[in-house]
This record gives sequence, C-alpha cells and structure tokens, in this order.
Amino acid sequence: QVQLVESGGGLVQAGGSLRLSCAASFQTFTNYEMGWFRQASGKERDFVASISWNGGATVYADSVKGRSTISRDNAKRTVSLQMNNLTSEDTAVYYCAAAVARSWVPSRAETEYDKWGQGTQVTVSS
Repeated sequence: QVQLVESGGGLVQAGGSLRLSCAASFQTFTNYEMGWFRQASGKERDFVASISWNGGATVYADSVKGRSTISRDNAKRTVSLQMNNLTSEDTAVYYCAAAVARSWVPSRAETEYDKWGQGTQVTVSS
C-alpha cells in the first residue's frame, strides 16, 4: 500500500516559492529519517534534502542550500520542503522518501531509503 504521499507541486514562476508536503501512513514514523529527492526529465534522481528522525539534523544538496528548508512534524507524521527563489533548474518530479534512522546525520544516499512516494511535479517557468 502507498505509505508516503506528496502534495504541493505545481507550476510556479521563476523567483517564486513552493512548499512541498509528504504525509506518511506508517506508524513508526519516528524510526525514520526523511528525505526529498528529485528527478528532472532525462536525468537521474538526485538528493535534495534530508532530516533526522527528531528534526535535529538536516542535510542539503549544494544546489538548494540557503534557499530551502526541510522540516518535519512527528505528531502529524509529515515532512515538508520549503523552496524559495526557484529557477528552471528546479523543475523536476520531487519524491519523498524514508530511511531507517541509523545515525544522527540523515543520509543523502538514495540506496538507504526504502520507502518512496509516487512523486509530485514541480515546474518553474522562466
């Protein structure tokens, strides 16, 4: 069954902002660190950001660092990604993913994540 559902994607103008959300349906949410990945058309899926199980640590790709914020609400079992100052290079399908928490620093490795959402399209028009 679907365990991660993303929302919040859409069409936005360059320079604008977008907030993506991901809702988890599995009960052991706090056992997992959460990540966002994205895949542009014709390209491989890339890491965007990740957050530790308690929200105490975050990791960002250089491409979004300084203009993006990942956060989570364990009570609601959700994780969000706020992205600002969007450019056409941010156009992609964005995926939410979950990995069993193994350390204080959340992983950026796609292979560590074993739960994936179906993705939400973000299109930035210039």
